[in-house]
This record gives sequence, structure tokens and C-alpha cells, in this order.
Amino acid sequence: MNPKYQPLFEPYTLNNGVEIKNRLTVAPLTIYDSGKDGEMTETGRRFWQNRFEGFGLYIMPFTNVHPSGIGFESPNAFDERHLPTLREYAEMAHSQGAKAVVQIAHSGLRADPAMTQGAELVAATGDYYGRFRTMSEQEVWDMVTNYAYAAELVLRAGFDGVEIHGANGWQIQQFFSASTNLRNDYWGGTLEKRMRFPLAIIDGIDEMRQKHNRPDFIIGYRFSPEEPGEDGITMKETLALVDALLEKPLQYLHISLWDFYKKVRRGADTHLTRMQVVHDRIAGRLPFFGSGNLYTADDMLKAYQTGWVESVSIGKSIMLNPNLVELIETGRESEIESAFDWDKADYYRYTPAMLDGTRAGTDFFPPSKQNGVRYKTNHF
Repeated sequence: MNPKYQPLFEPYTLNNGVEIKNRLTVAPLTIYDSGKDGEMTETGRRFWQNRFEGFGLYIMPFTNVHPSGIGFESPNAFDERHLPTLREYAEMAHSQGAKAVVQIAHSGLRADPAMTQGAELVAATGDYYGRFRTMSEQEVWDMVTNYAYAAELVLRAGFDGVEIHGANGWQIQQFFSASTNLRNDYWGGTLEKRMRFPLAIIDGIDEMRQKHNRPDFIIGYRFSPEEPGEDGITMKETLALVDALLEKPLQYLHISLWDFYKKVRRGADTHLTRMQVVHDRIAGRLPFFGSGNLYTADDMLKAYQTGWVESVSIGKSIMLNPNLVELIETGRESEIESAFDWDKADYYRYTPAMLDGTRAGTDFFPPSKQNGVRYKTNHF
């Protein structure tokens, strides 16, 4: 290995004593490929095989905590029957040498009624057309319990932890954002109240962790820092959320960005990157993960050496390079690919939905359906 990349392979230790062997994290890669009840398919197994060997941490993508929250083909964690699939993912990750956490999530208003197993679509606030309705206060508390139960299934399946998905416009972000949370009760109205849902979820999962006497079970939290629109999340609001998260028993924070170097839109110094502003607020109190258009080994090294993150989370480059870490470790970083080549389609081992998305020009992420409307995942 070229010695200049050695910093990417330095271990670090989380505040609960768990050591991560290097600074490379597999970002949650949505491959739009699961069976009718979230089970792993043969095409999914083919895609994941050996794909994150050498990584320190693998984040299993969007895993549904309730049938009402299913928005696309993805794993489930809301019933005992899902344990065999979860165990298969955990064993697969550990066989490749990575610590593994599951990103637990709910689509909220973006759930697909064709996939919700008959469950009614619910959200922080319902819509005028009746496509989804406002959750009652008790239903929100029940949903907190669902997140904790999903985390318990994840723990029982042998994973090392969970990542709470508070990013990309899904349910938790819908509660945090004034543009989608129009409530005036315990769960909304002020910024403080809009933060209660994610904070309650963390508390619920921590209580579960204590019940099982598993302080080594990792709890991470992912968030999107800003939204467009007059009522969208501002950096000022995100920094308030970060302050609250730092008071909770978390092991890491993970920002969701399309571009690692994207600058602040509003609510902080617009001359600075979002990554730097959040990093400075965290001030070393928790490991901070960041992603965004990091394809090559030099991209990853440059991002890490900004000092803004403790780990770089990699997505698209893993899709294009099934043996990414091996290429870096064996001095073959010049072979890392950064663009899809149809002549090598078999080499990438994409799922059918990923190939469809590539044909449609959606940058590897195929559009999904929301009540018959095509949309792309939001990275803001």
C-alpha cells in the first residue's frame, strides 16, 4: 500500500469501548432489492458478496420498523419472522471482517401504499388530499416503541448496533422539519418539540440496550443538515439538534450529503462547508462520519485529512468497485473506477432495479414511487 493512504487505516475507539479497525465506512446503500417480506434475494446476495471486505464499519441500509413505513424494496425489522434475514445480513458482514449496524427507518408520508401490507399511511401531519393522515400523540409514542423493538431484533440477530435514520426526508426528519410537522401538541409547534421524536427514539433504544446489558451495542444517528424552502430545516436548527444529540448516549453522528464540500445555505456562515460547521459544533465529543462524491483513494484521503470527520462513509465508489479497499491496500488505487461502464456491468453485480436506474440516468439510484409519483431520495 502507498504509505500516504495509511491514515485511512488507523483504528479508533467509540465511547462504549468498541474499536473500529479503520476510517472507512460503508454508507447505507439502497439497492432496491428485497423479497415481499424484506428477505434477501439472490441478486441482493450477489451484490453484497465480498463488497465491504476491508471496511471498518458496514451500515446496512434502510430497514423498516413498521409495515406502514415501507416505501420501496428493503429489509424489515418489525416481527420475529424477520430474524433469519437479519441474521443472514449480520453473518455476511462479520464474515467480511466489518463491524455492522442496521439503519432503522420509516418512510412516513413517503410510504408506498402498494407495499405497506395493508397498514394505513401516517405522518407527522396529514395532507389535504387524504393520502396519509396525522398520527395521534399515542401513535407517535407507539412508533417510538417500534424503533426500540426493531433495534432489539437487530441486537438479537447479532449486529453490533443501529443507525437511527433521521435524514433524507424520511419520517424522523419529517417530524423535525417545520415544513412537514405542522402539529401543535407534545410533538410539534416549537423547535424543541419537533426534536422530541428523535430524542425519544434514542432513549427508547438505550433503555432496550440497558435491559440486555449490552453497553457495547452501538447507537448512531444520521441527519440531513438543511432543506430548501421557507420552512425547511436551517443550519441553525440542525446545530440545535446536534447540541441535543450530544447529550444523548450515542456513539457517532453521521451527516448525509451529496457533496462533502457543500457550503451552508443559511443559518450559519455561508462561506463555510456544512461539514466543517457541524464538526466544529461537535468539537470532538463524538466521532463524526461524512460522505459525498468521494470516489478515489485521493478523494477519501483528502476528505479525511480536512480534520472534519473521524470516518469517511463511501457509497457510489463501492457500487463501482466491489473490491475497493483491496485496490487501495495492494497499491492499485489507480484502478478505482468513478463512472459506470456498461461493458463491465457483470463486474458491478448490480441488482435489476439499480441497472434500471442507471439506464434512466439517475446516478445509480433508481426512482421510487410515492402514491404513483416518481421521486428521488432527497439529499438537499
